[in-house]
Amino acid sequence: LPQLGAGVSLPGVLASRCGAKVILSDNADAPACLENCRRSCEANGLHDVLTVPLTWGEVSPDLLQLPPLHLILASDVFYEPRFEDVLVTVVFLLRKNPSAQFWVTYQERADWSIEALLHRWKLACVDVDLETFDANTSELAGSNLPGNHSIQMMIV
Repeated sequence: LPQLGAGVSLPGVLASRCGAKVILSDNADAPACLENCRRSCEANGLHDVLTVPLTWGEVSPDLLQLPPLHLILASDVFYEPRFEDVLVTVVFLLRKNPSAQFWVTYQERADWSIEALLHRWKLACVDVDLETFDANTSELAGSNLPGNHSIQMMIV
């Protein structure tokens, strides 16, 4: 089943390079971002990856027409206070694809939490220790900037 990836497409490109059937997406109002996804695919020799314009929180025709999904990959989508928009889309996709999972990495920021929203949308998550993937080193999951800039992963 296809996997839905977003952003500059690194998780989706990697999944495709590993043999997964992938659909990349980004904000429908940001065609340059979708073009970046296409260019990432071209640069990696991936010619069968579909790119779809989707905007978190909007149920669009493109969202409705997605084929069945097995996995929704996202990286750092919880970076502005529009967390509920992300969860609205994820909940829609998970209800449409009951056996699918949402895997997300995010940068831990001191001034927010999605726990209340997960509860509101009746979502349960599992925190995945980056140590599981040998990805807990400061070069991969941290920063020397002031404050907490560590990377976290969870599966919903």
